[in-house]
Amino acid sequence: MNANALSTNARGQARRAARSRAMDVGARAGFVARGVIYLLVGVLALRIAFSDGGGKQADRGGAIAEIAEKPFGNILLWALGLALAGMALWRLSEALFGQAGPDGDKPQKRAMAAARFVFYGFVSYSVLSYAAGDQGSGSGSSDQQTDDVTARALEWTGGQWIVGAAGIVVTCAGLWIAFRAAARKFHKHLKMAEMTKKVRQAVDVTGVFGGVVRGAVFATAGGFAVAAAVQHEPGRAKGMDDTLRSFTETPAGPWLLAFIALGLAAFGLFSWANARYRKV
Repeated sequence: MNANALSTNARGQARRAARSRAMDVGARAGFVARGVIYLLVGVLALRIAFSDGGGKQADRGGAIAEIAEKPFGNILLWALGLALAGMALWRLSEALFGQAGPDGDKPQKRAMAAARFVFYGFVSYSVLSYAAGDQGSGSGSSDQQTDDVTARALEWTGGQWIVGAAGIVVTCAGLWIAFRAAARKFHKHLKMAEMTKKVRQAVDVTGVFGGVVRGAVFATAGGFAVAAAVQHEPGRAKGMDDTLRSFTETPAGPWLLAFIALGLAAFGLFSWANARYRKV
């Protein structure tokens, strides 16, 4: 067998592995894990809206710490981290072999899948590290991490431009997420024909509401990064927790944060619907 045939055979085996039952299970487990995190962040944000939140962070770190405090919390964290690893591997397979659907081989879709692989790989690593005993890994404050990264970046030559550009990218990504949710672009990724009428309605409500709110939070965080760059003040950049708390400073007060919290929880429920109906 020549080298070309061996290469073709290897690619074929890799593609079959990417479409295997194990990959399907890993992807769906990842959606369940993502749903858990967003649901907990929503609950924590709702607590903060009408109280001090008991010192909790309304971000991924806060969600991880919340799970760790529960009975069998460490076991749950291991399961969560492994599920997120399954999500990361599925995104990697999409980057290498394309997504499900007729336009899944487009370069931009593969690039987005690669970025998501890096993101979920990092999240999985942080959760598993926390479960393994590194208490400062997964539950660190997103606000402090954002401040530290922004401060370091602003010290670089052209740092203001780099931070500003990053903020604009995050803002645009948030607006794009919100637009796609409002336009119900998620329909093409779901097995809509397998849903009952009530399930379709529930998926639309959680998908649109949750997606728009999630996009708004990203866009707001990006705006704070732009402000940090313009004013050369690292403290202006905010992580998830401070971004959510900033909604209480609007004329709507805690009610706006409560609305945002419900939207994040809705996105968690939508993630669970993806675990069942997503085309993998």
